[in-house]
Amino acid sequence: MDSREYNLIERRVRGLSKFIKIFSMVLLVAMFMQPNVYSQPRDLNQGFAAVPGERGGQDMFGPYDVVVGWPQNIAELPGHDAWTYGAGQSVFAESPNRVFMLFRGELPNIDAPQRFVTYQGNGPGVSFPTAQVPWRNTSVGPRSSLPGSLDGGDTDRGMYGLDHRWEHALLVANSDGEIVEEWTQWDHLFRRPHFVTIDPFDAEKKVWVVDDYRHAIFVFSNDGSELLNTIGVPNVRGNDDAHFYRPTFLTFTEDHVYVADGYINTRVVKLDKEGNFIMTWGQPGDRGGNETRPSYFNNVHGIAINLDRELVFVNDRGNNRVQIFDYNGNYNNEWSFGSEPTDIHLIYMGDDGTLWAADRATSKILGYNQDGELIYSWGIFGDFPGAFFGVHAMSVDQEGNFYVAEVGGGRVQKFSPRQGARTETLIAKPPYVAWD
Repeated sequence: MDSREYNLIERRVRGLSKFIKIFSMVLLVAMFMQPNVYSQPRDLNQGFAAVPGERGGQDMFGPYDVVVGWPQNIAELPGHDAWTYGAGQSVFAESPNRVFMLFRGELPNIDAPQRFVTYQGNGPGVSFPTAQVPWRNTSVGPRSSLPGSLDGGDTDRGMYGLDHRWEHALLVANSDGEIVEEWTQWDHLFRRPHFVTIDPFDAEKKVWVVDDYRHAIFVFSNDGSELLNTIGVPNVRGNDDAHFYRPTFLTFTEDHVYVADGYINTRVVKLDKEGNFIMTWGQPGDRGGNETRPSYFNNVHGIAINLDRELVFVNDRGNNRVQIFDYNGNYNNEWSFGSEPTDIHLIYMGDDGTLWAADRATSKILGYNQDGELIYSWGIFGDFPGAFFGVHAMSVDQEGNFYVAEVGGGRVQKFSPRQGARTETLIAKPPYVAWD
């Protein structure tokens, strides 16, 4: 090989080496530039509205449109013109055409005051009602269908038949909002029904109702004709393998039930599908709301399951955090929802693994990824259609319609997805396993 051939080969090798370096750099840059909604900074010039490319607006109702007038008012039922819904405790959509709604009985069907009353001698600007602020809170006071006895007794606040009436605790509405089922045969069983749901692994679709004042869970046949099981001892509170003390929510895996127990007890209870006790975890935390120790709780008010990762998410409401455990109660992780006045009423997880939380204090619906990073939030305070006043339950049907129950507003609302809304801003449907 002469010197010219050697120099030619050397130049080609150097050129190839340079090409490889440049290609590697381009490939590396391209990898880092891949869009990732969870970890990459956004281009602020592109915006992040629920509907991409939309101009103006403010995502008042996030990625949804409110379905005004859904459901019908019970005042439209024969003989009920003087009554309307009590506090909206829970909602569960078995399907778009069969939506369960749980209320604390009925309240007087009266209109909001139409003229302002000024209170003299209390300083300027003291008047009622205040514009844009709900005039009635259906969850407090004598006109709230709220029992007066924490031990499950039947003493009511206020006067029965005048301030409230204990009827229509559990109703079913169709897709048009028409009340198609009235489970009034079970009104006598409830004192403060807190949560209604159906096990996605159960082909029979039994209906589960948690009643925190009865300290019990009731399981009904899907048509409501039979009470199939009672878990816990009604009206008897306790902190052992046979009793609850004001349980709040529950959720399911294929073989087990996890109960948030609850307002007074500070634990998670693991049951089999027949309601038999398996285990429990959790201890009373600092009642000041500053608890940081794992597995210590202050008001266990919400629970959700990630089936893919086999994790239990527990809303430690009094400490403004979610704690995460494996199926046997071993601590995994946690994150905070924020400092006061944060007040997370419940958590929900659909089949995409996003954790959604409802904050009573800010009236926002908050979405987090598995690492606790905030994805999107929306919501506005009020009692007009689409606004929120004390969201206490969330549900999603097979068509993606979103439902909320409000303890303050005394209602259930339905929202339909906006056309073109970003997938990551929509609340995913539950993981249907045994039924459609």
